[in-house]
Amino acid sequence: MVKIGKKSLSLADFDSVLFGGSKIEVDAEGKKRIKESFDFLESFSSDKMIYGINTGFGPMAPCIISEYDQHDLQYNLIRSHCSGSGSPISDVCVKAMMLARLNTLAQGNSGIHPEVTELLTEFINKGINPVIYEHGGVGASGDLVQLAHLALSLIGEGEVSYKGEIIPTKKALEENNLTPISIHFREGLGLMNGTSTMTGIGITNLIHSKNLFDWSVVASSFMNEIVEAYDDHFSEELNRVKHHKGQNIVAQVQRAILHDSSLTRKRDKHLYDQKVEAGILKDKVQEYYSIRCVPQILGPVFDTLETSQKILEDEVNSANDNPIIDVENQNVFHGGNFHGDYVALEMDKLKIAITKLSMLSERQLNYLLNHRLNRKLPPFINLGQIGLNFGMQGLQFTATSTVAENQTLANPVSIHSISCNNDNQDIVSMGANAALMAKKVIDNSFEVQAIEMMAIVQAVDYLQFPDKLSSFTRKIYDDIRQIVPKFKNDTPKYNDIRKVKNHLLNNKLNLQQLIPSNGQEEQVQN
Repeated sequence: MVKIGKKSLSLADFDSVLFGGSKIEVDAEGKKRIKESFDFLESFSSDKMIYGINTGFGPMAPCIISEYDQHDLQYNLIRSHCSGSGSPISDVCVKAMMLARLNTLAQGNSGIHPEVTELLTEFINKGINPVIYEHGGVGASGDLVQLAHLALSLIGEGEVSYKGEIIPTKKALEENNLTPISIHFREGLGLMNGTSTMTGIGITNLIHSKNLFDWSVVASSFMNEIVEAYDDHFSEELNRVKHHKGQNIVAQVQRAILHDSSLTRKRDKHLYDQKVEAGILKDKVQEYYSIRCVPQILGPVFDTLETSQKILEDEVNSANDNPIIDVENQNVFHGGNFHGDYVALEMDKLKIAITKLSMLSERQLNYLLNHRLNRKLPPFINLGQIGLNFGMQGLQFTATSTVAENQTLANPVSIHSISCNNDNQDIVSMGANAALMAKKVIDNSFEVQAIEMMAIVQAVDYLQFPDKLSSFTRKIYDDIRQIVPKFKNDTPKYNDIRKVKNHLLNNKLNLQQLIPSNGQEEQVQN
């Protein structure tokens, strides 16, 4: 059970709810704050002009709304902004959005009625996911359009995804003996005015990115074994003179993965003990960058993920709507906490980092498939008849085109502000777009990583290396071979890519657990 209210939610909490099946509950402190905020705002706003309660919205804020019309104002806000288009956002991202919104409301700075958080909790625990569309949010007055679709379901209208079907919200509520929320005086704006769409998607992106990062480190470790690389490029001595956390962690994890491999070599035993003579060495003195520079390439990716985690956790544990209800100081403050630039910028950075990761994967794949580069494998790791069979030639086209798409999508979105809302929103974050594009880049990168893993196990089989692998990589090899057996003949591979991709998505490696907490190197088994 994940508790909402007293403690800050972490990435691990989201992972537990989204992928571990944990239920949620608003604790006593959270419920207390929510009720105090509602009670104070109800009293405070009775004789004062408060934005979004007795005024219009955006450029229509100067319009004073009569007490008689204030309930209709909130319903009108919700219904009018349910204008999303494009594909529905995935159930897991919608669930993350609801959890993000619930946690924001539980801060007690929003003035909504407690029944809102009660119904949101039921939606999350029972798997009732409002149908919310990708297109619509500009990420400045919050994710207004997407969150309007969330609010629409909470008032009993619209559609939800429930048990694998799209059904009317009313039907899902009836099946679960639930009652729609009532509008009191702020529920529409309180639900819509915030960053929960971009933050929920962003947190889901980050969970997947950390998993993808681990698989990339594993693939890179396999590459060292396949080429029988010298081990000094991931040695402690070389990497510790570069003072970046990510680089040193990548190198340390590679050492832990490969500690008992029979394939990586010590330079002093193979080069330093030879007499230097003029001529051409058979072996390379140093590997290509895609193998030798993995700590320096994936290290910045790790550091980017660490920064993104801090920013997203800070955002999801913040009050990010407007106005802010300050019960302690008995006041209401108007401002722009709904503006999504913190998340938008992190999503832009994240997709750039993951694009670079996919480029590394593609270059490693190219090395395996190009016999002129590796000088030890047949063209395209073709285990059949050269000329008659094609090996992994077709799969490389898919990987190359997918990385090219990533490179296009990696262009930053947060700088593409377009003024809207009668120029009331004159500089916006585009945070929802940034998060959704990052999601696409991550999904693409899992496809590329799946193809590389298929190439790796083919190469291991051709070289007859299974029994020489480290204990860690041998386990991974066996797992992939359970999904895709060794192949010589040409058969369609699209289903194999999908199966391996799903395996990578659904199996978290948590490689940092290989690093001892005391910082001392030790022998680690998978």
